[in-house]
Amino acid sequence: MLSRTADHVLWMCRYVERAENIARMLGVNAYMSLLPRGDRTQRQSWQAMLRISELENSYAERHAVLSAESVLHFLVEDPGNPSSIYACLRACRENARAVRGSLTTELWETCNTTWLALLSELENDTPRRDPERFFEWVKFRTHLMRGVIENTMLDDEVLHFMRLGMHLERADNMARMLDVRFHEQDVPGLPYDRDGMDMDTSSGFYRWSAILACVSALEIYRKVYRDVITPSRVAELLIFNGAMPSSLLASMRSLKHNLALIANGRSAETERLVGRLLAELEYGRIEDILRGQGLHRFLTDFLARINDLGSRISQDFLALPGR
Repeated sequence: MLSRTADHVLWMCRYVERAENIARMLGVNAYMSLLPRGDRTQRQSWQAMLRISELENSYAERHAVLSAESVLHFLVEDPGNPSSIYACLRACRENARAVRGSLTTELWETCNTTWLALLSELENDTPRRDPERFFEWVKFRTHLMRGVIENTMLDDEVLHFMRLGMHLERADNMARMLDVRFHEQDVPGLPYDRDGMDMDTSSGFYRWSAILACVSALEIYRKVYRDVITPSRVAELLIFNGAMPSSLLASMRSLKHNLALIANGRSAETERLVGRLLAELEYGRIEDILRGQGLHRFLTDFLARINDLGSRISQDFLALPGR
């Protein structure tokens, strides 16, 4: 398999995952903005959106004032922002077009149709007129693309690289979202219980429910715990529960499995590092993290390691020999 083909399909799936993640967070943020909250809290919430994707500096270069409207424009349709929904779906389509011969007709048509439909949605100003419908549309199209991938692609190296890209991006997005969302609740002066949840049960419920809603985990949380929502259990579900499809543990299991299927003579160290990180998640406990290094340091370390794994995969499989 040519390294450039592997590179295109890996990044095609990373962009699909990134577009969905942005749509999910924007949708929840737009919903939370309808609740009675102070102006300062509203600004912090929209600023958190930029921090999750490390786009604060890029945003500041284009906009002098932080507002919901400008953040929505920046993250939805700004072609100069490589992490906007527009840029992600455009990059997905361009990567798919570059390896058209390696994809099924159904997959190519789904990618191309999604891009053309996005242009129509933006032309009709749907993100502003009906943001909830637009974000649901983005989620539906990304779900559709993943379904077509899993049900039409041959189970070979192309599919394995697609899954690598998907779960690398998913793990990175989940860790960033958790780090920012939990870290932003650490406001001096607020009363906290032993789990770290503020005692204002109404605001606390909506706050932590929003985190779960970002990854479609609210119903799963209720099935697993059947109790009130607490931050420690939210973290436990999204980090250590392998039955949760978007948890860090589930993503690392898929990374290890697919990496083993494409292993070559240069990937032994990458496989070892993936296995080590997976073992820490398999046998880790949220109580140990909260009593020890703390959630912020754990997630910061995880992000550094997952980014290193992404670089190593590029070096082992995507770089041309001799580079």
